[in-house]
Amino acid sequence: MLFSSLKQLIAALFLVASVAAAPATPTSGRAPVVYLAGDSTMTPLGNNDGTQGVFLNQSISLKVVNEAIAGRSARSYTREGRFTTIANHVKAGDYVIIEFGHNDGGTLTPTDNGRSDCTPVKTNYSTTCQTTYSGVAETVLTYTAYEENATKLMIAKGANVILSTATPDNPWETGTFTYSANRFVGYCQAAATATKATFVDHGNTTAAAFKALGASKVTAFYPHDHTHTSPAGAKVVSQAFITGLKETSSSLKNYLIRKF
Repeated sequence: MLFSSLKQLIAALFLVASVAAAPATPTSGRAPVVYLAGDSTMTPLGNNDGTQGVFLNQSISLKVVNEAIAGRSARSYTREGRFTTIANHVKAGDYVIIEFGHNDGGTLTPTDNGRSDCTPVKTNYSTTCQTTYSGVAETVLTYTAYEENATKLMIAKGANVILSTATPDNPWETGTFTYSANRFVGYCQAAATATKATFVDHGNTTAAAFKALGASKVTAFYPHDHTHTSPAGAKVVSQAFITGLKETSSSLKNYLIRKF
């Protein structure tokens, strides 16, 4: 007989089942890493006590590498080579969350601050502008073009890109709740559509969370100005990103671990 007893047969079947159920080892040899590219609302230290980027790893089981820099726009982050730096480190299967908008507004004249993007002509996101910044001639692209270029750079390395809209300023600042999507929301969505990246309307989900919490509690989240939050506010903002992420088909949802 192949098996001399029923006990041996059961033991053999258990061994086969155990091997089949073992999790597969990732071909990269490591778990995916999440990279963050953004401004002061996402930086590791933040401008005012706390930022969303600091709390994101409380909801995601993966390592989070925060490359956000205060005062940056999609344009200045590009010019300084910071997207390239991230691309040089990402591996296939990693995630890159890109969120700009707070510093991208303004105009290039009469003085270029080095951050303002070129305003598109209607929906022509390939529109360019000419300027001189810090004594150097520069061709300035639209917000959408900068985000598209960054996304394509990461996708070429096998990364999964999530384009996220900027967090809102305090929508209760006047005592009455006021929030409407600014032009960069549409610009961000256009970049996501063009590159097939995941789109998260973080501004909208944050505004919804703030509306539910009410004026008193939300205003306390902004101890110094109407843009940068306290740690308590940053936790809500970070959770609002997760709320938006859950509405997408991004595989990053597979690594969610808990709510705040």
